[in-house]
Amino acid sequence: MAPKPLDVLQESLQKRVLVEMKGGRSFRGVLQSFDQHLNLVLASAEEVVDGTATPQGGLTLLRGDSIIYISP
Repeated sequence: MAPKPLDVLQESLQKRVLVEMKGGRSFRGVLQSFDQHLNLVLASAEEVVDGTATPQGGLTLLRGDSIIYISP
C-alpha cells in the first residue's frame, strides 16, 4: 500500500525538506512541525533563488495554501 501524504510528512519531521511556493519562491530547512492545513514551521530555513541559498534565521512559517509541493 502506498504511504499517505501526512505519513510522509510525519516521517520527515526533524529532517531537511525543500518547499516550493506559489510565485516561484523555494525554501529549504528542517521541518519542525505541520498542521492539518499543511502550514509548516521550518528551522534553519534558507530561501533558494537560482541555486543560491539566503539564510532566513530563526523559525520560518509557511502557509499551507501557498505551498505547491514539499520534497523530503
